[in-house]
Amino acid sequence: MPDLKIAIIVGSTRPGRNGKQVADWVYEQATQRTDAQFELVDLADYPLPHLDEPLPPSLGQYHNDHTRQWAAKIAEFDGYILVTPEYNHGTSGVLKNAIDYLHAEWHNKAVAFVGYGVVGGARAIEHLRLVTAELQLAGVRQNVNVSLPLEFENYTTFKPAPYQAGYLDTLLDQLVAWAGALKPLRS
Repeated sequence: MPDLKIAIIVGSTRPGRNGKQVADWVYEQATQRTDAQFELVDLADYPLPHLDEPLPPSLGQYHNDHTRQWAAKIAEFDGYILVTPEYNHGTSGVLKNAIDYLHAEWHNKAVAFVGYGVVGGARAIEHLRLVTAELQLAGVRQNVNVSLPLEFENYTTFKPAPYQAGYLDTLLDQLVAWAGALKPLRS
């Protein structure tokens, strides 16, 4: 088994969310590869309240069990694919909150973005690029931008356009390369 571990994080917990279908598609494509291990990490399985730690995350002194569980899960990985909806020109509050809970667990790792929305989640991805750069995550160039009106039948059933598989392959190539290149920094 390869020693690189990549999390595919479902960035929405909204009832009836479309993100789980997109993340499942990313996972199905990713697990065809042999150069990394991939795992779905669903924020619905990590119910984090609004940031409620008494100390800044940069100190790494977590007081709450939910924070310690989230930190342990995120620390397992060498890279991340953030699957994000676009809400009001930004990412979801739940994804931003989950990112903000931690600090060192994100450092010197790679990140890639799969967005969905009316404009393919492009503005949410740009928002996340700024946030993740501050946490010393190296963002890869390739995105996957899924059109809500064109790639979701009746806005509910995900049917990716055939060209999306090629974009996802490029994203995965870049992510695995960067995750591997950054691993020695964490040793």
